[in-house]
Amino acid sequence: MKLSLGPVLFYWDRQQTLDFYANMAEQPLDVIYLGETVCSKRRAMMLDDWLGLARDLAEASSAQLVLSGLTLVEAASELSSLRRLCDNGELLVEANDMGAVQLMSERKLPFVGGPALNLYNGHALAELVASGMSRWVPPVEASGKLIKSARAQLQELGVALPEIEIFAYGHLPLAYSARCFTARAENRPKDDCQFCCQNYPEGIPLLSQEGEALFTINGIQTMSASVSNLLADYQGLVDSGADLLRLSPRAAGMEEVIGAFDAVRKGALPPLAVDGCNGYWHGQPGMLRAEEAGLC
Repeated sequence: MKLSLGPVLFYWDRQQTLDFYANMAEQPLDVIYLGETVCSKRRAMMLDDWLGLARDLAEASSAQLVLSGLTLVEAASELSSLRRLCDNGELLVEANDMGAVQLMSERKLPFVGGPALNLYNGHALAELVASGMSRWVPPVEASGKLIKSARAQLQELGVALPEIEIFAYGHLPLAYSARCFTARAENRPKDDCQFCCQNYPEGIPLLSQEGEALFTINGIQTMSASVSNLLADYQGLVDSGADLLRLSPRAAGMEEVIGAFDAVRKGALPPLAVDGCNGYWHGQPGMLRAEEAGLC
């Protein structure tokens, strides 16, 4: 089983970003994703900066480097930037929007199908594989059963299986909006947000009126309140056909997270239970733990 580090979903300043990846270069990772997937206004790192960082990481790490594109493309300027990203000429691209799929298909280049593409069955997978998708990251709400079913359908269609990369750790990216919830929380207009996302390196917790944690707000992105953690479900991940496990970056503690997953893939027994949620993996509401859903 390979371990991948997903793109940073939060907005960190340039130095924090560079320091984070310098640390990650020393970790036992097989794939590292770079790039901005949430908001085009986050310009602490531009495309040339990401490419320069990739070159530095290539010298310090043996991990495959992948460049991730925006998930919500709304303006001509964003489409132009996406076109440049797809034409980078150096790195494999993760397509998080069908526009990126089209651009990569036109160029006859392989790409990673990101979790926001909403691919749920073998027929949809077959279309994307024909367009050049070499790795599939299922939607974060996909259960192990759904992934097995999609694989079986694809095999029945006689289509070669892409690599499967499952989102195994981190706040789950659930939805995207044209509105910026972080700016709204600070009573700022989106067009004059003052990059206030940088004030919240792991987003803003959103509570119900009863004080229950429901979501995490991250700019235009709505995320899960709890961190999803599938370490205790490692054998189920293997049985589902996973080739890679994606660990989504957090502002602190990633070394310990990577170390725990690395130990289990090398033969250590997975824990019986972990902090965080795993309901989606078991076909239950995502905020639940398996114990709460009565699955343990």
